[in-house]
Amino acid sequence: MASSLHASQRIAKVDHVAIAVHTIADAVTLFCDALGASFLTGGDNDETGIRLVHLQLPGMKLELMESLRDDSVLAGHLARRGPGFHHMTFFVDDVLETVDALEADGVPTTRTDVSTPYWSETFIKPAASFGALMQFVSSSRTWGVATNDFTLEDVLAGRVVWREHLACVREPAGDDGRPSGPR
Repeated sequence: MASSLHASQRIAKVDHVAIAVHTIADAVTLFCDALGASFLTGGDNDETGIRLVHLQLPGMKLELMESLRDDSVLAGHLARRGPGFHHMTFFVDDVLETVDALEADGVPTTRTDVSTPYWSETFIKPAASFGALMQFVSSSRTWGVATNDFTLEDVLAGRVVWREHLACVREPAGDDGRPSGPR
């Protein structure tokens, strides 16, 4: 059966595979120390309560995901399934065309968000994709370039935060001891 996604919407590349972990610091021992991955970027998403670290391995990018709060979606995932594969991300030319093509083939999408050109996305739930959460993204930004603005240690210490899909160093802590926004 010819796929309308293939005919009308090109998957440009697989961007990354994401792995849910209890603590990124523990996972770094395997992926960086033993397997030789190099740090690209990362930071905390204060809205979702998730810390992300992007690593480069030969031929592929890996995203490690750690829950920072008990009420994050990732905390629920880890409680139900434990650590392991979370999702695979594909870059596409246009998310809305991808949604149309997938749904024309009877593949339902969910959580479509095209509110910003920096990171437009949609998902196929695991129930519709043989157990694997699949994310389709279009972006006006280039991803996969290592940052020189901060280190992996800065991310692990909570000194980096995502703002508008950019990782930024947080302002120094305020009077309450909590880190503030990006600088």
